[in-house]
Formats: sequence, C-alpha cells, structure tokens
Amino acid sequence: MRPHSPPYASDAVLHLKRADPILGAIIDRVGPYSVARRRDRFQALIRAIIFQQLAGRAAQTIFDRFVVQVGGRKFPTPAQVLAATDEVLRQVGLSRGKMTYVRDLALHVSEGRLNFNRFAKMEDEAIIADLTRVRGVGRWTAEMFLMFNLYRPDVLPVDDLGVRNAVGRLYAMASAPRPKELREFGERWRPYRTVAAWYLWRSLEAVTPAEADPSPAAATARQPRPAEKARKIAQPAAKSPAKPALPVIKSRLAAKPAAPPARVKSARSAPLKSAVPPYPNGAPIPRSR
Repeated sequence: MRPHSPPYASDAVLHLKRADPILGAIIDRVGPYSVARRRDRFQALIRAIIFQQLAGRAAQTIFDRFVVQVGGRKFPTPAQVLAATDEVLRQVGLSRGKMTYVRDLALHVSEGRLNFNRFAKMEDEAIIADLTRVRGVGRWTAEMFLMFNLYRPDVLPVDDLGVRNAVGRLYAMASAPRPKELREFGERWRPYRTVAAWYLWRSLEAVTPAEADPSPAAATARQPRPAEKARKIAQPAAKSPAKPALPVIKSRLAAKPAAPPARVKSARSAPLKSAVPPYPNGAPIPRSR
C-alpha cells in the first residue's frame, strides 16, 4: 500500500509544531505525516470487525480465509457476505458474534441504510452515529474509519489507550490521562487532532491504522502495549553521539491525584466501543470495537 499525504499534512505539521513544542520534537524525529491510501469503505469495516479482540497474526489469517472462501479472488461484496452459510463462516474462523456483525454490516450496505457516498457531505459526529448503528461497530472503530479512510483531519480518539499512554509519558503526567482530561488537553492540537494522534502513536513506535502492512508478520508487530507505570523525570544523561532525549515537562494534570485509567464501557451485547489501535490502514489493531 503506497503512502499518502493528505492535502492538509503540511499545514497540520506547521500548526502542531507551533502549538506544542513537545509534540514538535516528536514530529522532527518521525518525519512527514504519511498514511496508506485505502478507499474501500466496506472492506475496511469488515477488516476492523474481524480484527476485534484477536492477536494480529490470528486475525490476519482469518481475514485472508474470509476473502478467499467468501469472495473468491476478490474481496466479497455485501451480497456474497449475506449468501455465505454459517458453515463457511465457521470454517473461515469467525465466532458466532462476528458472523452476526459482518452480516449486519452487509445488510445495512445492501439496503442502503449505510450509504458511503453520503459521507463526504456529513459531519464527523453524524458519520459516527451512522456507523455505530451497525452491530459490532463502536465509536473507536468509527473514529479509525474517519481518520484513515475518510482522512478527516480533526479526530481525537480519547478512549484509545495508545494515545493516552503516549500523552502520559511525553508530558510527564502521574498517570495516563482519562478520556475527559485528554479531550481538554488535546484542544491545543485543533484543527489537526488526527495528525497529533498519529504522531503520538508513532512516539510509542506503534504502527497506526492507516499504513499497516497487511502481512501476518506486520500484523503481529502491531499489538497494543500494556499500560506503563508512572515515570519520574530522569536526570539529564551525559552527552552522547546518540539522538537527544525528547523534552519532558510537567503537565498541570500531573498535580491531580493519580487515578486508574478509565475503563471502557460496553454497549449492548456487542464488543467494547473503544480499544487500542491498530486498524486496517496502519495504526493500532482493534482488540475490541
């Protein structure tokens, strides 16, 4: 998948470097904002559902089987998904829940209740509301879709553990910020919060939902990291030819009593609404929706 820089990439980088010197240091080290170009909406959502709550290699294997056994040489159409029997989907490796989810998505698309052609004229929150009517698609999955399929520039996935952990580490907070705290903290990055989130993932050396290599080996490398313990600011290291350490400052949030990271609530009988990336295109793989 060839890298792609959205039209707003240069403006976003300039804005973020002016607004946030700490993130600016990350930008200098990581380089230009570039994500994989993926345009197939139905395929992206099917992949996101299949990858929920699975290790990367196992999820990739199931996804590959799904494409071959349901679609043949090409990715299956909604009609082909609806025509697939329980036996075929079980042989692919889908759980009963995921069978329901992929069929519900295919039904929404085939009946026109989910019309991807309308998204260009819709606001972000309206698209999230549209997508989350599908069983198995939660807010986090919808946000990844906005960021890496529709290339919306100002989406901040506040429930994403990778983004929260990166902020807690880079800004020397006592613990990873809660979603509400991260939403307030991220106001400095408007109107390019999508780009800020991408650089935060990269600061953890995590692959992001938009540029992931679809190979099994690459998928395995995209597993989310466990929450890190709070770190004290280290003493300056002796001069070395290696790259300089990233600047670290204390956040106003660090003064708050340490609190455990917010737990993600579940929705109906479906999977959780948020998770740590990645996702089809090269960010964290969905461990839940």
